[in-house]
Amino acid sequence: MANPGQKVVLITGCSSGIGLRMAVMLAKDEKQRFHVNNAGIGLVGPVESISIAEMKSVFETNFFGVIRMIKEVMPDMKKRKGGHIIVVSSVMGLQGVVFNDVYAASKFAMEGFCECLAVQLLKFNVTMSMIEPGPVHTEFESKMIQDVRQKEFPGADADTVNYFKNVYLPSSVDIFETLGQTPDDIARCTKKVIEQGSSARFRNLTNPLYTPIVALKYADETGGLSVHAFYHMLFNLGPLMHVSMKAMQYLTCGCLRSRTISPN
Repeated sequence: MANPGQKVVLITGCSSGIGLRMAVMLAKDEKQRFHVNNAGIGLVGPVESISIAEMKSVFETNFFGVIRMIKEVMPDMKKRKGGHIIVVSSVMGLQGVVFNDVYAASKFAMEGFCECLAVQLLKFNVTMSMIEPGPVHTEFESKMIQDVRQKEFPGADADTVNYFKNVYLPSSVDIFETLGQTPDDIARCTKKVIEQGSSARFRNLTNPLYTPIVALKYADETGGLSVHAFYHMLFNLGPLMHVSMKAMQYLTCGCLRSRTISPN
């Protein structure tokens, strides 16, 4: 049990990438008790070629692993009537992305779990916050893209493998290069959320460039708008993806700059 006033920081998945940068940055923080769930694994490819064992492995880490940690720290926080639980989720927990079926599902599950739990925790003065990055430049992501390029994907038909390797992967690399953040960006966002304490928002998109994409989903309750938008972006606008991403970056950054201008 920690002494009163003692700083207690628990971060999972901090051997490299985002978690490591969080650990370095938050080591200097003087807030008292917070728990950051950052551990996670990715899985991308045609779902026909992914075994149930691989799917279970993703959920074991991304979903059940987080729940296990929350169950460990939550009783003490509730007893003390204070604390902050932070879960590093993903923009894919809000908007699914083609060929990321299982990974997105694990993040959707975590978003739903935490959304329910956050209501209960408010009664005990415990804050819960979700950190939702888009693409992040890490060795983990780079290695995963390189590995999937070499795979054969048995069980998937030729057309699907072609779409995955020759349409999705090039577009994915383009998006990473154009919109990708650094682990330090995510660490800074997390630190800001921690500093906000009990006033911290529940959901925190780290990259404002993804706000319009997520908004598509909530603009149409039928879901058709976002599904068809992503379809056209991938299959009809693939060759123009780089131009589209640059245009989105320019427009969004322009909006953000205009918001920072104080009125006369």
